[in-house]
Amino acid sequence: MSSPKKAPPRKSSRTDSATGVVTLDRVAQLAGVSASTVSRILNGTAKVTDDKRAAVDAAIAELGFVPNPMARGLAGGRTLSIGVVTQAIDSPFYGGSLRGIEDELDRAGYSPLFVSGHWNAAEEARCIAMLQARRVDGIIVLTGRMSDNALRTCAKRMPLVVTGRTLKAKNLVALNFNNTEAARLATQHLIDLGHRRIAFIAGDAVHPDAMERQAGYRAALQAAGIAFNPELVVPGLFTEESGLTAVNRLLDSRHRFTAIFASNDQMALGASLALHRRGLRVPQDVSVVGFDDLPVARFVVPPLTTVQNPAYEMGQLAAGVMLQMLRGEKPQAEVPLPNVMVRESTGRCPRT
Repeated sequence: MSSPKKAPPRKSSRTDSATGVVTLDRVAQLAGVSASTVSRILNGTAKVTDDKRAAVDAAIAELGFVPNPMARGLAGGRTLSIGVVTQAIDSPFYGGSLRGIEDELDRAGYSPLFVSGHWNAAEEARCIAMLQARRVDGIIVLTGRMSDNALRTCAKRMPLVVTGRTLKAKNLVALNFNNTEAARLATQHLIDLGHRRIAFIAGDAVHPDAMERQAGYRAALQAAGIAFNPELVVPGLFTEESGLTAVNRLLDSRHRFTAIFASNDQMALGASLALHRRGLRVPQDVSVVGFDDLPVARFVVPPLTTVQNPAYEMGQLAAGVMLQMLRGEKPQAEVPLPNVMVRESTGRCPRT
């Protein structure tokens, strides 16, 4: 007679008895809240106390609960994805914004879907149509060239957050860094160092921020009683190569200058290289100021004085505002104020 078979070991109460998967109900039981509360916290739609949210987070960590994004999205009528229209995935500046968006969305259980508009309004419109077809829950547009009316139309279909614009519409939030004031502060820094012949490398004229930065440069000159000299303003395209070309053009023109304010860090780096190749020292002969405070700005030689344009924080803000809209909250965001990061690329005006 064979011995009776032993009953299989009882599965842990942490898991579903049939699948061995930790369930949402078990998380709710351990956290001392309802399953619907856990679900709403995971979906980013719950308005709960910090204690309840901490209890749910602790239960998830203890049980090793892994949410099912597909099931969560279907249950809430959402895909838990946010479309993001950037201009160039490989941009040193926009890369910071994309990382800020990704980090902020990840904390709420959302995933970004990145596409590039390449500074082309028709391409941006195509990207938005594609994202809408993929049923994203909202769209973030980083600057771009689409018209205000086109963006307002997009916002009629789903929540929209736009950076680099001053725009108002229902279901739309615009976040705009004060480029004019930032450029004024950068130019004022050079004026305070005794510079009066300050060259300016402009950005692409079709970019609103480029025009705002030039306006800030001119405002600082005017306030200091320094005559605006159009011969010291040269065009650029926000690239290193265009900064190098701009300074070569300035030097070949033989117009005297003791400082350069470039509309972004990439052009400032190209400008510094052009000065070096022509035997001029930064800042002993020419001071250089950039704009954006890219990570590389601290590590070039000499470290670059530049305007802090907080790309990562702006990405976080854009994503945070989007999540507020999806939760049905009134969007609130405070754009950081301009700040000049003074480093070794600027110095007192040499006697000339």
